[in-house]
Amino acid sequence: MRLIEMATVCAVTLGISGASYSALNPQKLEAQARIVADRATCRTVDTAIVGFIAVNGTDPTSVAQLRPYVKGDISRYRIVKGVAAGPGC
Repeated sequence: MRLIEMATVCAVTLGISGASYSALNPQKLEAQARIVADRATCRTVDTAIVGFIAVNGTDPTSVAQLRPYVKGDISRYRIVKGVAAGPGC
């Protein structure tokens, strides 16, 4: 076997192994995905503010107005002078 063939076989084998491991542990993957998806950041809220302004032509006055633009929990954030304020900002 040549070196390139060996590398290709190794890459395919590792890919199949990784996919098999993921398929055998779906509960753990789902739990991790939900935790990450529920964490909103300042950047997420700022992006939602920009989206709100683009659609409505006016600045949002509360975080409640941004809920349709964001997936995840943004209840810990508020809007101060047109930008997000809260944890990590």
